Amino acid sequence: MKKNTLHITNGDSLTDRLNTLDLDGDLVIWREMLCEGPTVEKVGSAEFIAARKKFLKETYKISETDYEQKFVSQLKKLNAINAYDEVILWFEFDLFCHINMLAAISYLIQHKSAMPIYIVCSGWVKGQSQLKGLSELTDEQLFMHYDKKIRLAPEDLKIAHHIWQLYCDEKPIELKAEIKKSSNFKYLSSCIRAHIERFPNKNTGLNTLETNILKLIDLHDITSKQQLCGFVLNYQGYYGYGDMQISRMIKALKPFFRMYEGKLVLNTKGKNVLEGSENYYDIVKDQSTYGGTHKYSFLYNPASHELLKYS
Repeated sequence: MKKNTLHITNGDSLTDRLNTLDLDGDLVIWREMLCEGPTVEKVGSAEFIAARKKFLKETYKISETDYEQKFVSQLKKLNAINAYDEVILWFEFDLFCHINMLAAISYLIQHKSAMPIYIVCSGWVKGQSQLKGLSELTDEQLFMHYDKKIRLAPEDLKIAHHIWQLYCDEKPIELKAEIKKSSNFKYLSSCIRAHIERFPNKNTGLNTLETNILKLIDLHDITSKQQLCGFVLNYQGYYGYGDMQISRMIKALKPFFRMYEGKLVLNTKGKNVLEGSENYYDIVKDQSTYGGTHKYSFLYNPASHELLKYS
């Protein structure tokens, strides 16, 4: 008997690819960036939608109408979730995708969906030296990933829902403890580590990715912010940020570099960050949040890899 399948995908690019492969089932696109800004545990609630609309409008000038059309409309399609026999989640190895995936799983759990849930996740591909996104795979590789999809066990779903709850609360220290738990989420521990390093370094006030941006400026002959954005997109590891997010980070790092003789160079502050000799917490501090936690309420200790509550 043919199964009634629902695919939840991580974006339009992958959805377009899957449409060309004639996979059986319906498609819902998860168009969000929940790795940034405030989140509410009950995905799709009025409070959740209001918080996300406010953040995206103020931060990225994404209108409320656009959000309704691109995300809320897709979420409404999940109202019929119990009409399906199985759900297949298509998400990638990075933090951006994993936070969205955790929210999607939490949504399914909150709506008491009882059907099997599978995951198709990209990352390391045999014979490749770099992590690959789903849209970067060949058709043959996509089919292979699909054939090897992993059915999530009840314990996997419990872990995902619990991590989403911790992320929506102000509990990054408890969240860090989840790194040690084993599950069918192959890249989850790496994503949690990446998240922990998004908090400011206790010695410099900048986080790991911000510091890496300054390292790229120092190591390469970069002639524009656009070129710098391209470098960061290629060398960001497990973050999975898009160009809008990277461009915003580069803009915030303006106090640490300048244009000199046609290329970007670090100023004294930027060099001090790489040397770890000065702390610029008060210069970079803003109102950024990750889920339920203010970015600058905690500090990351690179020596012990622990988080400290800022006081």
